[in-house]
Amino acid sequence: MDFNFSDDQQQLRDAVRRWVDKGYSFERRRAIVAAGGFDRAAYNELAELGLTALTVPEAHGGLGQGAADAMVAMEELGRGIVLEPLAHAFIAARVLSECADDNMQSAWLPRIASGEALVVLAHQERKARYRLDVCEAKAAAAPGGYALTAIKSIVPAGDQADAFLVPAQLDGRIALFLVERSAAGVATRGYLTQDGSRAAELSLTQAPATLVATDGLPALELAVDTGIAGACAYAVGAMEQTLAITADYMNQRKQFGVPIASFQALRHRIADMKMQLELARSMSYYASLKLGEEAGERRRALARAKVQLGQSMRFVGQQAVQLHGGIGVTDEYIISHYFKTLTQLEMSWGDTLHHLGEVGARMQDTAGVFA
Repeated sequence: MDFNFSDDQQQLRDAVRRWVDKGYSFERRRAIVAAGGFDRAAYNELAELGLTALTVPEAHGGLGQGAADAMVAMEELGRGIVLEPLAHAFIAARVLSECADDNMQSAWLPRIASGEALVVLAHQERKARYRLDVCEAKAAAAPGGYALTAIKSIVPAGDQADAFLVPAQLDGRIALFLVERSAAGVATRGYLTQDGSRAAELSLTQAPATLVATDGLPALELAVDTGIAGACAYAVGAMEQTLAITADYMNQRKQFGVPIASFQALRHRIADMKMQLELARSMSYYASLKLGEEAGERRRALARAKVQLGQSMRFVGQQAVQLHGGIGVTDEYIISHYFKTLTQLEMSWGDTLHHLGEVGARMQDTAGVFA
């Protein structure tokens, strides 16, 4: 299998890296956090780069690229720990293009591609504990469509998004709906998360909704797996930059008159961080390459990837802080923000223990088939 990136993918990487380096400095990020954790101007700049259109089909104004291209973009955004939730543009594009009818695709995909509409997945509920089949939200037929009643938690940029993809119970099974934030019965309460990004609690009270998929659980699983693949790629970029910052610090910080990078024990710890980064990178590639497989194999692959990424993120983040010493946990110094990002990512889309259980359960299911 050829793991080399194409010339177009290298150009995409270079373009996103230039924007991160020049347009999304640590000072700008701090200002965005202070202003609430989301900047529509920054999201529009991502749209101008063509990133929101990256995976939207060409028939709807997109570039029609695949999971590998999205992975490249997310890695580079991870290097700058960019707060704006571009991954949700990839999620919405994938779900709507594969599950929605032609009318909904025509109404929303061009707006997602242009950056005009930010559509985010709102699926988490307090009692679900990462399980996608646990859903208390209710939907019922209403004049002109459906009405939803639900409470969803930790919705990315929920009070800034234009619409939500929301799973809810309909006639005894989970269906997937699209709800506009401007609709009647929609209320949001925004807040900063630990890594400085923005999220919200979403409350729906008989809110008008449009049906995306009657068989909503497979569509929801596809959305979450796309999100996991994006998070894996983003984490690789964040870990890569964490390692670079730590190595640079060790070359500058002196003890006993010499840089601490000359101490063999500390060099071994940097080598261990590098090893964890490369393990994570290979599993991120694996996750993105498996997004096109059938659902069972895809779900197993994404769970495996998230387990390795979770272990790597925890190790790299904690080692970076320890090698920096006290400065590593100060808000003024950049490495603390990478550490918080990696810590939050480890618990996003299901934490490591959850996915370890998923891997075990799916191995048992597979063994049962061949028993």
